[in-house]
Amino acid sequence: MLLCDAAQAVDGKLYILGGGWNTIGPEPAPTAIALYVEIPWDMTNMKHAWRLELLDADEQPVHVPTPDGERPLVVEGELEVGRPPGVMPGIGLGVPLAINVGPIGLATGRRFVWRLSIHGESDENWRLPFSTRPAPGGAPPAPPASE
Repeated sequence: MLLCDAAQAVDGKLYILGGGWNTIGPEPAPTAIALYVEIPWDMTNMKHAWRLELLDADEQPVHVPTPDGERPLVVEGELEVGRPPGVMPGIGLGVPLAINVGPIGLATGRRFVWRLSIHGESDENWRLPFSTRPAPGGAPPAPPASE
């Protein structure tokens, strides 16, 4: 998993622009997550539900404005990879995913984390923590997006 400005998944490869940051802002900035998921050989040819959630430093969902009112920022999908002919048993097969979220208005001077789960399971390594810079001029931090 990698935070970046933009990403594309094409022909089994990830193309990443502005990758590897962990601090943004204070103004909204382009945001994307580049993922490379390796599916074990015995779990190929089946659907795998995944979910990315944006959480604050207290592990609470970050809410953003939507046409239906404030909602947690969640991106969900399914992935599936088939076994090509001739792949040896036990070989994992990789799936690149590029999730372009776009600019997000987040509270300044705060910590956040993107958390990935697959089939409802997560792992400490499936987290992308980042911070927003304080507002210019030493202004106090903006309230969290969920308030």
